[in-house]
Amino acid sequence: MTSTTSADSRPAEPVADPSTTGTLHPEPATDPIARRPAGLLRRHRDFRLLWIGETANKYGSAVTGLALPLIAVSTLHASTFQVGLLGAAGWLPWLLIGLPAGVWVDRLRSRPIMLISTALSLVLYATVPLAALAGTLTLWHLLTVALLAGAAGVFFQTAYTAYLPQLLDPADQPEGNAKLHGSASAAGIVGLGSGGLLAQLAGPVNGLLANTATFLLSLWCTARIGHRETGRADRPRRALRKEIGEGLRLLVSDVWFRTFALFGAASNLVLTGYQALLVVFLIREVGIGEGTVGLLVGLASTGGILGAAFARRVAARLGTSRAMLMLELVLPALTVLIPLTGRGLGLAWYLIGGFGASAGVVAGNVIKSTFQQRYCPPELLGRLSASSAVLNFGSIPLGAVLAGFLGTQLGVRPAMWLMTIGVPLAALILWCSPMRRVRDLPTERRVLDTEDLCPAPADAP
Repeated sequence: MTSTTSADSRPAEPVADPSTTGTLHPEPATDPIARRPAGLLRRHRDFRLLWIGETANKYGSAVTGLALPLIAVSTLHASTFQVGLLGAAGWLPWLLIGLPAGVWVDRLRSRPIMLISTALSLVLYATVPLAALAGTLTLWHLLTVALLAGAAGVFFQTAYTAYLPQLLDPADQPEGNAKLHGSASAAGIVGLGSGGLLAQLAGPVNGLLANTATFLLSLWCTARIGHRETGRADRPRRALRKEIGEGLRLLVSDVWFRTFALFGAASNLVLTGYQALLVVFLIREVGIGEGTVGLLVGLASTGGILGAAFARRVAARLGTSRAMLMLELVLPALTVLIPLTGRGLGLAWYLIGGFGASAGVVAGNVIKSTFQQRYCPPELLGRLSASSAVLNFGSIPLGAVLAGFLGTQLGVRPAMWLMTIGVPLAALILWCSPMRRVRDLPTERRVLDTEDLCPAPADAP
């Protein structure tokens, strides 16, 4: 399957500092975020370039995510199991290299990693139409491309997460996250729709070739960013295993990071589960056509755009912690309406449930991303992001397999009930955390202590 303080005049409630043992520190009643002028895209050239490049990248990823299975089915006549392997190949790199990727991102500059990752994706996807033209395209070729492009995506996403706080001042980060998450949702919607149109007009292979232009645009925009990161040579490098351990230790020991990671894994498990059954449910159980399915999914996904737009306002009025609870508990809970979907007016149940889930998840991601960027020590942000992603994304294939098993054993609609009921149940992880006892998430940088870092010889490899 991601902030501000309140605008009212009440004094903020105390926030538990997880780096201490139960001591409460009052949070400031005001925050510079609330006074920051809007219009980040107009006044910040480097962020504008990053935003355009990232939007192009997300669009390209959405198109290729649809094009590769279409090529496997229509051109290579792959079986259902083989298509499933193709989808799993894109997520497998998170489990294989996610943790060391976080260490390497913390050691190196982020922008060059983003450039290399985008260039690699461009070359990999371009080999597919070239191989088809030469008559040598095979399923193994597609699997290799999906696996290596997924590995490039691991590095890009981890580096991109660590790069944004370096590019933007803390006061600009909420608006930056909102714009990036909103455009990513829109790019995904347009990418899925236009990907199908490209495949229909030019064939899935030629459509993939045309889509390489989006990666060229992303590469060009990222290369033109003027901001240059500070060197990281002054940070002593320790053994890879020890540096991975530092990221995992921070994730496990900090109550806020631990809560978000556990919630993300549980939430992705059930969200992916019902989404894996959705097409079968709408076509075979509800009885609508493929074109209508695409239209419904696109309309429901617009909730993500709205969620990114109102996330900061809700956080400013309610407080970041209370807003997170409302957005992740109330809106995604509407997914329990999806199994009620029927033909005609009954389609409204899916639209309401899907729209609520999309809006709540994206709005919550905006608040969570801003909190993580401001709270996590910069030297550990890459490792923290990678450690969380391994747990979050690792539950995605498990959710798809579980949903498929339940759908086979119980039927599609009963399985949809179980998966969608799991969405609000997963959000109870947030409710059982300290989040319900405070108004705002911590706004000050977490102070590292000796338990966060494990000393090792400076000349370790």
